[in-house]
Amino acid sequence: MNLRRSRLAVLLIALALVAGACRGDDDGGDVSAGGEEKEGEVATDVGVTSEPCPDAVNKEHGCIYLGVISDLTKGPFAALAVPITDAQKAFWAKVNKDGGIGDYDVNVAAYIRDNEYNPTIHKQKYDEIKGKVLGLAQTLGTPTTEAIIADLEAEKVLSAPASWTSLWAFKGVVLESGTNYCMETMNAVDYAVTERQVKSVMAVHYPGDYGGDAAAGAKLAAERSKLTFTDVPTTPGQANQAEAIGRVVRDKPDLVIVTTGPAEMAAIVGQAAAQGYKGLFIGTSPTWNPGLMGTAAAPALTGLYLQSGPWAPWGANTPGHTAMRETLGAAFTPNDGATAGWAWSYPLKAALEKAVEDGDITRAGLLKAAEGLSSVDYEGMLPDGAGNYAAEPNDGVIRQSVISKPDPAAPTKVTIVKEFFVGETAKDFKLEKPCYQ
Repeated sequence: MNLRRSRLAVLLIALALVAGACRGDDDGGDVSAGGEEKEGEVATDVGVTSEPCPDAVNKEHGCIYLGVISDLTKGPFAALAVPITDAQKAFWAKVNKDGGIGDYDVNVAAYIRDNEYNPTIHKQKYDEIKGKVLGLAQTLGTPTTEAIIADLEAEKVLSAPASWTSLWAFKGVVLESGTNYCMETMNAVDYAVTERQVKSVMAVHYPGDYGGDAAAGAKLAAERSKLTFTDVPTTPGQANQAEAIGRVVRDKPDLVIVTTGPAEMAAIVGQAAAQGYKGLFIGTSPTWNPGLMGTAAAPALTGLYLQSGPWAPWGANTPGHTAMRETLGAAFTPNDGATAGWAWSYPLKAALEKAVEDGDITRAGLLKAAEGLSSVDYEGMLPDGAGNYAAEPNDGVIRQSVISKPDPAAPTKVTIVKEFFVGETAKDFKLEKPCYQ
């Protein structure tokens, strides 16, 4: 009888050891979101392993896996998204080189997926990797990220967006950086009123949350200054801009706010100018790509276009910009997609550091850490006080933006003409819900 009990005990111990060895897998530690394990004094669950990352810098460290879902091939923002992704890979490589996050390195290379700027594909790619990653280092696009936001919230998956909609201020699982499209265009209109004395504004934009958020801000600023406002939605595709171009040429607004992709913006500006339009265009941040200065639209862009944005371009003299340029190296072609990708990574780094300090890098622990951040060190890329995720949306939102002009001599072909500023519209605006709503 005692012998049988002894054999049973041995068998149970062996089974327990096998079960423990089966937690995780070689692709990045697929630990069930329902479970939790302690590695030393740090609690972990999905996307965190005690094994080192592939090609680890610190081979004695465990690994934190973060996903990237971006527009990497044929979508309208691929020219921006590829350098965004390259910069984020470089950012986290530098973090690892500098010692990692506690006893962990961070891997953003294992789970990179292409969304083709399609919400359905974005959701499919997210479903492929969500059981493998702690969070998302990048989820590109407003409508695409909206396709997964309910699951991000349900699963407590913290994410860094590659977009600036005002919706993100109301989503705790999204660590937005820089001002939103709504306040960016408020500032752009106020700038044009002050500097160019414009009397009429037209918003030409993609339909939906991306373009709609920018158009809402432009409308609010126009109403505040008692300007005539016209709203012109336009569909993606360079060849689909004839109607929008016709409206610009026919109505002759003093100012056109453009919120599209770079190819569409260049078509609108170039062809409107060719047909006699002589007013001012200001494009929201994602409309610019330095390659446009090598196209037939370059003279029109130089003469009629300004670029608004949430931070200074590639060549700015801040510690963050300097670290980005040094890390990416002289062979990297300057692109402000990279500037954005680098800046977007700071708050997720801060949240990971806080979670490790708290001894909890489960999904719930990381989300709690992020929600407790009252500021983030962007190394000068954003003003002091940026990254206050503990505050209510109206109190935590960044309202400053910049204005640049095309400059063939600048690294990314734009140079600042107005440093960080807040117009009167954004200064007084109460952010109580997403602007486009």
